[in-house]
Amino acid sequence: MTHDELLAELDARRAAARRMGGEKKLAKRRERGVLNAWERLQCLVDGGSFVELGLLGTASVVEADRDKTPRDGKIVGFGKIDGRDVAVCVNDFTVKGASTSATNSKKMTHVRRTATEKGMPFVHVGESTGARLPDAMGSKGMGLLLGNDTTQFRRTRETPWVAAALDTAFGSSAWLCCMADFAVMRKGSVMSVSSPRLVSMAIGEQVDLEELGGWRLHAETTGLIDCFVDTDEEAMAAIRRFLGYLPSHHGEAPPAMPPAPDAAADQSAILDVLPDKRTQVYDMRKIVAILFDRDSVFELKARFGRPAITALARLDGKPVGVIANNPMVGGGALSADACRKIVDFTVLCDSFNIPLVRLMDTPGFVVGLDAERRGAPGHIMNFMNATCLVTVPSITVIVRKAYGRAYVAMGGGRHNDDMVAWPTAEVSFMDPVFATNIVHGRSPGDEGFEAAFADIQKDTEVWNMASIFSLQDVIKPQETRAYLIRMLDVYRLRATNGVGQHLMRTWPTSY
Repeated sequence: MTHDELLAELDARRAAARRMGGEKKLAKRRERGVLNAWERLQCLVDGGSFVELGLLGTASVVEADRDKTPRDGKIVGFGKIDGRDVAVCVNDFTVKGASTSATNSKKMTHVRRTATEKGMPFVHVGESTGARLPDAMGSKGMGLLLGNDTTQFRRTRETPWVAAALDTAFGSSAWLCCMADFAVMRKGSVMSVSSPRLVSMAIGEQVDLEELGGWRLHAETTGLIDCFVDTDEEAMAAIRRFLGYLPSHHGEAPPAMPPAPDAAADQSAILDVLPDKRTQVYDMRKIVAILFDRDSVFELKARFGRPAITALARLDGKPVGVIANNPMVGGGALSADACRKIVDFTVLCDSFNIPLVRLMDTPGFVVGLDAERRGAPGHIMNFMNATCLVTVPSITVIVRKAYGRAYVAMGGGRHNDDMVAWPTAEVSFMDPVFATNIVHGRSPGDEGFEAAFADIQKDTEVWNMASIFSLQDVIKPQETRAYLIRMLDVYRLRATNGVGQHLMRTWPTSY
């Protein structure tokens, strides 16, 4: 063949690959209002920045499928998000349901390995049916498909991993979400180990899609997904936003940006949110929104472990991680799920050099039969362990209640670089109401309760702790933002240019 003929052949093969699963399948997606793989990619990366690898890859096992599997169901390559390089894999469901095969596994593994070795985030946009049959069947299929990459399921957090679960996310799409540092799911999607058909055959009864792996299950029960959105476009925007708080790799500090002129809200507004009465609940989210840069708070796992708030935010333009108790839910008592959520977030921040700010207002851990059955002691100790392993700068603010072991787990004592309290703070081994019952045998409503309670409560005021320098200062709520900005700069890791020791880099991503 002549040079011109060879070049024409290449053009023809490229054009065939870019047609994906064909116009009929693409049209059905448009009718449903769902983006195809290429459209998702265009929403994700900066315009004109994507370089594709493996465009001409096809099915490698079944000969008859080679002309029917353009790109072998995965678009992989490198692009930029806000000017920074990322490695990307977007599943194309119009080709064999984006099922996992030997060829497309090699494509994805290549970009993921490159991301780890060269220091850039890896993004996986998942929609798939699982392993491709019959390719994976038999010893030859297993030899080709599984176990050939020893790093496939090893997370040592050199770079951020991000994943999306869109539509049907079975098999590898679920695995990648569970391994990711951030996972987003579109409402109406299903994420599970296997398809409803296979699960129904295994258990001998029909399975409801929502119960099997719907967004509410993962939002409220499993905690495997960090963010939920209504559209594909919003899912890609969430990924871009998340990565904006993180460094490209664990060897650098997270990206700072100049704060907007109106970044700081009126800090006296905190006093309008915080109740005068110690037993009155309030929404800590409102205080978080006031303290940190305007519109910068990005909450993760909002419906899971709701007594706790975990969020990325900016403080004077610099990324920080926020861990807070929310008295609006269960009085702020920490459940097993709340402990899991905080541990997961602590690992994320410490692994990627994001300083931590803790806002404490908790009466302790949730106790009772259900808590014990959920393994509360184990979750509490994991929480304690994670707090003790933090190597990034951390500051704890005692807002109101700080009781028992939860006080320590939330960064009390020397489990931080700096601890301050508001004048509203109460610190003790347990809630004064319970202590009054144990010490004096009186409960609310009993004769003599008020006098006994006053005797117990007088020792919970924060002044005694300040007098022995067991905290660094007592400050006004409206002084907190300026204090945090200044002291996080003081405790900045100068010797390592903001890079921590990453003692939790191998902590499981899902447990």
